[in-house]
Amino acid sequence: MTMYLQHFGLREQPFSLTPDTSFFFAGSSYQAALNTLLVAARNGEGFVKIVGEVGNGKTLLCRKFLAILNQVSPVPSAPDAPPAPRFLTAYILNPYLEPRSLLLALSEEFCVPLDKDADQHQLLKGLTLALLECARKGQRALVCLDEAQAMPLESLEVLRLLTNLETEKRKLMQVVLFGQPELNERLRHRSIRQLRQRISFQHELKGLRRDEMERYLRHRLAVAKFPGETLFSKGAVNRLYRVTGGTPRLINIIAHKALMLAFSDGRQQVFARHVGDAAADTPEARRDWLPWAVVAGVAAVVLLGVAWMELQ
Repeated sequence: MTMYLQHFGLREQPFSLTPDTSFFFAGSSYQAALNTLLVAARNGEGFVKIVGEVGNGKTLLCRKFLAILNQVSPVPSAPDAPPAPRFLTAYILNPYLEPRSLLLALSEEFCVPLDKDADQHQLLKGLTLALLECARKGQRALVCLDEAQAMPLESLEVLRLLTNLETEKRKLMQVVLFGQPELNERLRHRSIRQLRQRISFQHELKGLRRDEMERYLRHRLAVAKFPGETLFSKGAVNRLYRVTGGTPRLINIIAHKALMLAFSDGRQQVFARHVGDAAADTPEARRDWLPWAVVAGVAAVVLLGVAWMELQ
């Protein structure tokens, strides 16, 4: 891999699947989603829902959002005490947890000193006291749950009960749900209709548009310290969009493979054939239908011509 980086003059892999916020690309749908999240956080009420297909970058968006919140001006504190963060955040990566386990996870995230053997009532009480203390300091508590479509209905109801907690001015805790489209189906369940009514902000995260593809590739190469402008030919960019449909995870997988193929060819640029070969090795890639459509069209014209000649 070191030779791969040296060959193209890169400091790091530009198309790694790790959700590194330094590679965040503010495409149209992503910037709109981020704006929605930031407005919702300032508003401080209810639930927020971000839904997107597999591979569309929900986890990276979530981490970018939390990173921005951590940069918000801190709350003033006592002269001898360090400033307190404006937002006290919790991030639950895997919410496939029954109610008590979810409360334990939240208690750990918010540093609530509780016995591991505490029952659900004690956990709720401890969290309530911690959230009240947070509000007293002028802080806002916010929970982000990734892969929320996997959360049991009973645990979603526990979250709703936690968001019932409030002062005279505002809620003590806000919840952001990140999930696949199956989350919408889960939220239609009658048993959690009260939660559904409390979703105050929502956004459907789309992939990249065709006109954003080249900028996305250039952005990631620039972050990886590529010394030039781009490594991808125009044909490679167009073919990459056709086989990925703009899904960031697929783009990263196929672009990475295409770079390796170009390297093995001793090339300094990625061409359409490299992308095609990389896509052929990627099960989730879309069929590259355009060349076949052209061939089929030519064949149809030839056959029609032959038939017409035989009729003369």
